[in-house]
Amino acid sequence: METTRSYTAVLLLLLGVTVAVWFLNISLGSVNIPFEEVIAVLFSSETANESWQYIITEYRIPKAITAVLTGSGLAVSGMLMQTMFRNPLAGPYVLGLSSGASLGVAVVLMGATLTGGLAGSILLSEWGLVIASSLGSLLVLLAVLLASVRLKDTMAILIIGLMFASLTSAVVSVLSYFSPAAQLQQYVFWSFGSVGDLSWSEVFVLSIFWLTGILIALFSIKNLNSLLLGEQYARSLGMNIGRNRLLLIISTSLLAGSITAFAGPIAFVGLAVPHLIRQVIPVNDHRILLPAVILGGAILMLLCDMVAQLPGSEHTLPINAITSLVGAPVIIWLLVRKRKFLF
Repeated sequence: METTRSYTAVLLLLLGVTVAVWFLNISLGSVNIPFEEVIAVLFSSETANESWQYIITEYRIPKAITAVLTGSGLAVSGMLMQTMFRNPLAGPYVLGLSSGASLGVAVVLMGATLTGGLAGSILLSEWGLVIASSLGSLLVLLAVLLASVRLKDTMAILIIGLMFASLTSAVVSVLSYFSPAAQLQQYVFWSFGSVGDLSWSEVFVLSIFWLTGILIALFSIKNLNSLLLGEQYARSLGMNIGRNRLLLIISTSLLAGSITAFAGPIAFVGLAVPHLIRQVIPVNDHRILLPAVILGGAILMLLCDMVAQLPGSEHTLPINAITSLVGAPVIIWLLVRKRKFLF
């Protein structure tokens, strides 16, 4: 009972930190807006400066919501893959979804000029990259799902996912080699990742995918706890391994695939957050881990976004660089200090 109360207290603390960091994220940016004006816009939708109101409602709030969805979604999908493969190095992109999305975007950015006319304008429209990225992830997902039905060995699925990632990366490399500098630069900028370019309609669509993926993960909590003791033990409890594996792959695909489509391939978060949370809450019960990982991913992404925005400056750093620069040393320090993975 005492342990449960302590875990509940930690979850409430993480929730409080998430809310505080979310408000801080909105109040910081290239334009200096007084905090009281930010609060006024959030709670009364009125401010003396219309440009401030536009910046907050049309840019900063969608960006902060995207950071929460992105960080929490990648963290949960990383936790699912680590549990499914029983591998602490597994992440949300281990199935090759990011590489598939990258291939779709590469085909659009480096091949749209070949189509010309109406087709080219559609491909390069606001939703063009999102659709291309989604289709690329979907193709890889279908291939992995087909393999998961035919294969009984979970590690074989991991290897197939890595092979698809290598294959799509090779095609992207060939496209990059023959592409003009301007198109190659566009692709490189997309690969940096960004949470600040989404409109409210795009945030809404991303939220639907996020909610669906999280609900599937919640539905799978009991099976996730069983998998920690091995597939043989899970089978002895009557768990359908194939069906559970399919649910975990679908949940991860919805989360990681949609996030990559809208925000680009953001690295590190999905791999690191589950380990960070296990250092804070040393437990393997997914009923506690899942909400903690959701909150931890949101906090990390909000913090990284604030650093990337360089408050008071008109420059913005690549979010991918910040997630790795900020997070990797922390993980190394924690692992050296603990001397082992808690898994």
